[in-house]
Amino acid sequence: MSTELTPATKDKLVSDMKVVIADAEEILKATAGAAGDKMAGLREKIEIRLRDAKERLADAEAAIVDKAKAAANATDDFVHEQPWKAVGVAAALGLALGVLIGRR
Repeated sequence: MSTELTPATKDKLVSDMKVVIADAEEILKATAGAAGDKMAGLREKIEIRLRDAKERLADAEAAIVDKAKAAANATDDFVHEQPWKAVGVAAALGLALGVLIGRR
């Protein structure tokens, strides 16, 4: 099994992490009035981990955007350098999709 994530999987992971972080922040706000040294220590520990998770999430999101831009630039360069190859590939893909759709 491959450990490489697809762009769609990475986007879903980023989205899910944002939801988890938002839920954790909501829980922290809801327990703000809770007393006790142990609870205060746990809240502080969770806040630190949430801050770290937000930073890693921002880094992952930036990496995804950078890779998407690089792929778009590479595609653009290829199309400008090899326009007929690009047209041929697009035509072949269109034909293949047409055949697959026509079978249904």
